[in-house]
Amino acid sequence: MSSFGLIIIGDEILSGKRQDKHMSQVIQLLQARGLSLAWCQLVGDDRQRITRTLQRAFESDDIVFSCGGIGATPDDHTRQCAGAALGRELELHPQARDLIESRMRDLAAEQGVPFDPSRPDNVHRYNMGVFPAGARIIPNPYNKIPGFSLDGPGGGAVHFVPGFPVMAWPMIEWVLDELYPQLHQIDAGLEKSVIVMGAMEAALTPLMERIEAAHPVKVFSLPSVDHPQWGRHIELGVKGAAASVEQAFGALQAGLREVGAQLGPEMVRKAAAPG
Repeated sequence: MSSFGLIIIGDEILSGKRQDKHMSQVIQLLQARGLSLAWCQLVGDDRQRITRTLQRAFESDDIVFSCGGIGATPDDHTRQCAGAALGRELELHPQARDLIESRMRDLAAEQGVPFDPSRPDNVHRYNMGVFPAGARIIPNPYNKIPGFSLDGPGGGAVHFVPGFPVMAWPMIEWVLDELYPQLHQIDAGLEKSVIVMGAMEAALTPLMERIEAAHPVKVFSLPSVDHPQWGRHIELGVKGAAASVEQAFGALQAGLREVGAQLGPEMVRKAAAPG
């Protein structure tokens, strides 16, 4: 099954002028469909770095979302970098041209002025529909200015959306629901864990390895040293298919009791498919 990746582009994130909101939202959108995010990368507005990042994404078999930099101002480089990463020329996409023109007509009507496609600012707006050859449109329900998708030689795809959350998030949802419904795993599985008080991961590692070797599940441990309620502890658990989780968690509990671990509350959550 393909993994999901996220690329977030923009100097404003790395400089601290803006806080990234995309990663947490994409995680939620994926989890709602029984999926998970495998990796995320932040990249500044540097053409060479963006191009190299996109080349790696295209060469993989991952499904990747790229947020930001697809406008037509001098600091927007993503469209050009996508073309360079694939060795493709950029061209005005006919469907994008029509959508952009429709948006310009709407704006003219709102302003009560005639639509003039030759006006310099309108001519410039068409640049937002200049994509690498072979691109497919991602509709934008907010203002009609589309994003685009490109397939890579590695078997995966990169889906390019704006940096504005109000546009990017519904566009990502559209991609997930329209292009990848077969990957949704709403009943993907289960996650069960228990708080182990005062434990050290090194002491529990042999038990974790034993559980993974004996059961088709993934074991996880989340240590904390200063929790306000439990102090130093580890949240130790298993995730996978529900039936396997039940058996593995029982074995995990038995192993913890054997070593005299002090156990706290247990937690049960729905688990997403592996990223």
